[in-house]
Amino acid sequence: MTNHTTETEASAHEGRRDAQHASPTKKRIDRVYLVPYPNVVFLYPTLIVSLISAIGMTVLGDSAVADGSRVPHALSTLFLGIMAINLIVLTVDFPRATALTLFFVGCTAVLGVVLSGTFFPDMIPWIKEHFVGLHPLANASFFWIITILLLVMLLTVKIAVQFDYWEVRQNELLHHHGMLSDLRRYPTSGLQVEKEITDVFEYMLLRSGRLILRPPGTSRDLVLENIAFIDTKEKQLTQLLSAKRVEISTDEG
Repeated sequence: MTNHTTETEASAHEGRRDAQHASPTKKRIDRVYLVPYPNVVFLYPTLIVSLISAIGMTVLGDSAVADGSRVPHALSTLFLGIMAINLIVLTVDFPRATALTLFFVGCTAVLGVVLSGTFFPDMIPWIKEHFVGLHPLANASFFWIITILLLVMLLTVKIAVQFDYWEVRQNELLHHHGMLSDLRRYPTSGLQVEKEITDVFEYMLLRSGRLILRPPGTSRDLVLENIAFIDTKEKQLTQLLSAKRVEISTDEG
């Protein structure tokens, strides 16, 4: 009887040791940080195009307009097009890939027609007739001002989220908020996590989505919007909470 018990304990110990060393390259996760971002972070494509236009207009100089170059008009048109698309994305959700595809096709067609009319006004008479008077133009100062404003906004967001974020540990869910680091705690025993991709375009921009946390004993769900790289965060949460369940089962055994 004693030998059988000893062999059982040895087998259990060996099983636990094998489980611990089954994936030696896999990093153990002891906490996961969840940072909800405001929608303004999705304006970074406009920031990039504004910066490119600012550099381009600075290199070309004001003489490019006097020389009749079409590049300044093309840069201004491109900036307006990207900004318009960006603003539409912020105001309208595209939950399905089909709607997103149709949106992209429409925007690309409109932008292509406008740029064609800018560089080749005689190619399509209809374009020349209706858009010959449209020559959007902005100088380098305009683009630099827009670039700086957007950069300041994004940096402000980066600083602000340092005072409002969530931390998931094996035993508790922590909400850090406020300038004085206020803290609220929730238990993770029985914590339910749900992932939602509410906007395909926002998912493409930052791999972001919505996380819904349901701690036990609470009367409302905790909805975290715009969690960047949501697939990675979900896998980390699954690994963390699964490790907690394994440890509880081992302790009970």
